[in-house]
Amino acid sequence: MPSAAREPALVVGLDAGGTRTRAVLADAADGSLLGEGAGGPGNALTVPLPRLTEHLAQAVARAVPESARGAVVAVAGGFAGATGADEDDPGRRNALTALTAALRRLDIATERLTVTSDIEAAFASAPGAPADGLALVAGTGAVAMRITDRRRAFTVDGDGWLLGDDGSGFWIGREAVRAALRMADGRGAATVLAGAVGQALGLPARVLPGPGSTAPRSADVDGSSARSGADEPSYGGWTRAGREAYRGHLLPVVMAEPPTRLARLAPLVAEAARERDAVARAILDRAVDQLTDAVRALAPRTGERVVATGGLLGPGGPLTAPLTTRLDALGLTLDLVADGCPGAVALARLSV
Repeated sequence: MPSAAREPALVVGLDAGGTRTRAVLADAADGSLLGEGAGGPGNALTVPLPRLTEHLAQAVARAVPESARGAVVAVAGGFAGATGADEDDPGRRNALTALTAALRRLDIATERLTVTSDIEAAFASAPGAPADGLALVAGTGAVAMRITDRRRAFTVDGDGWLLGDDGSGFWIGREAVRAALRMADGRGAATVLAGAVGQALGLPARVLPGPGSTAPRSADVDGSSARSGADEPSYGGWTRAGREAYRGHLLPVVMAEPPTRLARLAPLVAEAARERDAVARAILDRAVDQLTDAVRALAPRTGERVVATGGLLGPGGPLTAPLTTRLDALGLTLDLVADGCPGAVALARLSV
């Protein structure tokens, strides 16, 4: 009797970032995409292990039908917070522990598990799954890395919201809130970000600068008339009492949320910059400076390509064009990838 056709071997690739976790199911032979799913944040250092396990299980369950789970022969994941190949690295250890538990929960029995940083996976997502070069992530967080033989050689930044991630979505969002607070307390130039940030965070309309007596004048928004006198800043009628009420509402809302949630304000800065708000433009310029400095610290060689990913650097991303110009001046080419899932799939296939 002819033997029954064998079920094709499958692999799973994971991109576990600070905002969400994505999983893809692919054919081990040719890498063709067969399914995908998403779950909650996957930062292996900041997400508690039970939640990390739950988020990984959610993403994989949505990507891999129950009927296909027995055919999975390898799983690879790129994790934010997993910064090294050393087994003593706490992020890598957390990621491996959570991934093992999630797969066990789903009855996926493979022992071929590859855990890398999210930036290593993103680098492998470039055409041809390169083994060596430079990588840059600018999303919720920001980190640059030199990759050698598909592993981290050394890292610049990626130090988290408290100590670094300069130029990231979080950094831009925090700068937007700081600009709004500086306008409200009289230290900074007027900016439309005060109203945009307040509205996005759900502040009462009565405390926002807006139409009529509380609207900043257009000259103020351009930064040319932030002060009407030596003692009292003038923001088109936004009174001292109104500004104090704004601060009193804004600070508790910001402090009540996880700091990285400020990254959701980055699109407001990009929109304000397109509308020629001088403060917003300055924030984005400083963000590009930070990312350029991170790449420069990797000691790049002329002609090297920089594989980049993250919400700030996709097609049409607010930092893509200016960063491309800065890197071109250094003799470097920016190679954009959507995320780390294709790279994770490539790494899983290499382990089979």
